[in-house]
Amino acid sequence: MRVAGLMSGTSLDGIDVAAVDITGSRFRVVQHRTFAYPQGVRERLLAVSNAEAHVAEISRLNFEVAVLYARAVGRCGVPKKTISLIGSHGQTIFHERGSTLQIGDGSVLAERTGIPVVSDFRTRDIAAGGRGAPLVPYLDYRLFRHARRGRVALNIGGIANVTIIPGGAGPDDVVAFDTGPGNMVIDALVAKLTRGAETFDRNGALAQQGQVNQRLISRLLRRPFYREAPPKTAGREQYGREFVEELLQTGIPLPDLIATATAFTAATIAVGIRRFAPARLDDLIVSGGGAHNSSLMGYLKAFLPEMELHTSIDFGIDIDAKEAICFAVLAYETWRRRPSNLPSATGARHPVILGKVSY
Repeated sequence: MRVAGLMSGTSLDGIDVAAVDITGSRFRVVQHRTFAYPQGVRERLLAVSNAEAHVAEISRLNFEVAVLYARAVGRCGVPKKTISLIGSHGQTIFHERGSTLQIGDGSVLAERTGIPVVSDFRTRDIAAGGRGAPLVPYLDYRLFRHARRGRVALNIGGIANVTIIPGGAGPDDVVAFDTGPGNMVIDALVAKLTRGAETFDRNGALAQQGQVNQRLISRLLRRPFYREAPPKTAGREQYGREFVEELLQTGIPLPDLIATATAFTAATIAVGIRRFAPARLDDLIVSGGGAHNSSLMGYLKAFLPEMELHTSIDFGIDIDAKEAICFAVLAYETWRRRPSNLPSATGARHPVILGKVSY
């Protein structure tokens, strides 16, 4: 069965589409492409990603984003007629404990493509007492479990999240949680420095030009979130506009803030792993946009010297494709009426079948 997985993350850098052929427990990635959001749509999505957003604009974007998803499926590099199912994460507008909202309506997407769609994956897990996230650990466990080596799958998107898989782990042994910011804070500071000409720190070059403010990092790390035991999630509510404004108000020059945010992101990841890993770990396997940032990767290597640093490419998975692949796999499990959350990761009371199906 060929399934198209769609993912557009908190960084709002684009729509990832992965076409995946799935047979039983095996899958093969056929194609992966990324399509940037039109600049005007990206700005509007940023504007509604806060608690004061107007419901009318959210409703309009719910339809417009679904149309963009449909176009992306049509241009993903495989004939649309070969795709039997779409799994769409949607664009997260709001996420907190007890509620979540992803837009890009599944029914609109199904109508525009003529293909059944599984969407709204997070709500059922939340209804079962979970956080609705992270959901990618289901795929991480299937990809990276090893009989002897303890591994951490780290995805650095807008938010950074880890899946900790001890050697020989069963599904109930997996620990997964959001560690804090990924690229989100860095991206916002880069946009501020360049007056919108750049939206991310290409290869970490800007971070290399600044000086890290250790005092600010120490102060930020004292916040309760980093001591809170998993399961736990984070989002634009914690690390969006207000957080960035707080950093700007310190008066620290922007190049130094970019360097500091980069080191801080790596520090929160290292703190989370050290504080909550249940066993010895051997490998750190990085995916997501942050894996392209050599400054960030350098800090990870320095902060976690006891672990071998890899990217998901070393295991045959494109750095930028893993989450889109995941939602293809999750959609397939839903289509087969099988649960695909990991309660040990989300905190749900029991496994559940995720998502809603639009025929």
